[in-house]
Amino acid sequence: MAMTTAATTAGAGKRLEGGWFQRFAWAALAWFSLGFLVWVPFLYVAARRGRPSDWGAFAAFTLYACVTLPWAVKTNNSDGDPFLGVAALSTLLIATWLLLFAVFDRKTPRPPLAMGMPYGQPPYQHPQQGYPYGR
Repeated sequence: MAMTTAATTAGAGKRLEGGWFQRFAWAALAWFSLGFLVWVPFLYVAARRGRPSDWGAFAAFTLYACVTLPWAVKTNNSDGDPFLGVAALSTLLIATWLLLFAVFDRKTPRPPLAMGMPYGQPPYQHPQQGYPYGR
């Protein structure tokens, strides 16, 4: 019990920040592979962050890829299978929304320098205060 609590606590504190270029690149991978590689970005996120929800998303998209590939091969109809098309399109839209807005954490702003002074410069001293080390 203590081990799972420690693992859950450690996994919950990890952040995975991603810029917009990275988010669009992962979404483009899913679209350009026609949905067959949609599981790859979620494996990346799950391996980096390790949350149970990330592993669940990875498992769901892996199951999708394992089911749709044989389903697409089995379909002999010249018009295709409309249910397969709806499943593929809805899965790609959901994966795109997750990759763009839900999976990656927002970047945290960097704190400004202390009192706005650049490194190596002494703090400003008013002339009337005098020189503290004598004259």
